[in-house]
Amino acid sequence: MSQSMRPPVILLKDGTDTSQGKPQIISNINACQAVVSIVKSTLGPRGMDKLIEDNGETTITNDGATVMKKLNIVHPAAKILVDISKAQDNEVGDGTTSVVVLAGELLKEAKSFLEDGLVAPQIIK
Repeated sequence: MSQSMRPPVILLKDGTDTSQGKPQIISNINACQAVVSIVKSTLGPRGMDKLIEDNGETTITNDGATVMKKLNIVHPAAKILVDISKAQDNEVGDGTTSVVVLAGELLKEAKSFLEDGLVAPQIIK
């Protein structure tokens, strides 16, 4: 059997979640929504302060960029929100909370389409 005919071998750590499909996409969106809900309440002139405890260090802030940096997010999909927050901060220096909230709203709309049974646009029937 030639090298190109062999199926790919994927090694995963014990306990790794291997779920796929629509339920996994919705689960990823829910994880992102949890992060968005934390940061969203810091937005605007009535933004609420967050108290963050990290290895004995306490931080009180209502700055979305600081909150995103201090959160220890391990979920792969939710980490993308941290990445877009960092990219926004590096490029513009402002708007980190807004970009996370905007992404969260887009994901919320996408979730409603998924739940209504809308198929992915790359699938041709």
